[in-house]
Amino acid sequence: MAKTYSYAAQNAKDSLKPFTFERRAPGADDVQIDILYCGVCHSDLHTARNEWNNTLYPSVPGHEIVGRVTAVGTNVSTFKVGDLAGVGCMVDSCQHCASCAEGEEQYCENGFTGTYNGPVFGGENTFGGYSDSIVVKEKFVLRISHDDSNLAAVAPLLCAGITTYSPLHHWKVGPPDSPHPSPTVFNLIFKRRSLAGSLIGGIQETQDMLDFCARHAIVSDIEMIDIQGINEAYERMLKGDVKYRFVIDMDSLKKESHAA
Repeated sequence: MAKTYSYAAQNAKDSLKPFTFERRAPGADDVQIDILYCGVCHSDLHTARNEWNNTLYPSVPGHEIVGRVTAVGTNVSTFKVGDLAGVGCMVDSCQHCASCAEGEEQYCENGFTGTYNGPVFGGENTFGGYSDSIVVKEKFVLRISHDDSNLAAVAPLLCAGITTYSPLHHWKVGPPDSPHPSPTVFNLIFKRRSLAGSLIGGIQETQDMLDFCARHAIVSDIEMIDIQGINEAYERMLKGDVKYRFVIDMDSLKKESHAA
C-alpha cells in the first residue's frame, strides 16, 4: 500500500479539500503512474456533488490522466519505468462478456469499473486523478506518443476526445458536402434518418484515437489551473465562464503534500 495525496469531496455540499488514502501496491499485471496532469470533466462536478445520485464518498474525481510510469508488475510487457502513460474513464471490466471480447469495454455487460466512483469488482471504491499517483491494470493503461512539451493538452483527449471521436469513427462521419440540415422531426421522417447514442470508447479505440492525434499533432485547447483552484473552476464551469478545457497541473498538489 502507498500513501496517496489527493483532493476529495466528503459529501455533496462540501468543497473539494486535501484527502489522504492508500493505493494498492502494484500487482503482477499493474502499472503505477506518477500523475502529471489531469483534465477537469463536467462529470467530475456531477459526481462530487452527487447530481447523479450514485456518488460513493469520499469522492476523488478525475479521469483524464497523463503521467509517467514509476513501476510495473512482473507480467507487464507494454510499459516500462519512465514511459508516458494515460488513463481514461475506465480501469477495469469483466473481460469475458461479448462486449469486452469485441473491445467495447465501455458496454461491459457486467458493468465497467470507472476510474473514480467505481466500485471495483469486489466492492471497493475507486479514486481518480485528482491525486499524485494511480495504479491501474496494464490492459487499461494507454500509451502517450505526443511530444513531452504539450502533455497537459493531451489529457482532455482521454474523455472529451474519445467521446466525440468514437461516434464519428463508428458511423464513418466525414465532412458534409453542404451544411447539415436542422434536425427537425420532418427531416428525420422523410429522409429516414436515425439518431444513435454513444458512450466514450473502448480501450483499443481510445489508443487508436491517441495515436491518430499524436501523428497529426492534435491536442486540446486548455486553461491550466493549480489543484487549489479546483473549486473555483467548478463554479466557473457552472457559469459557462470557461473557454477551454481546465487541466490541473498536478505539481501543485505534490508541492502542497510535501509542505504538509
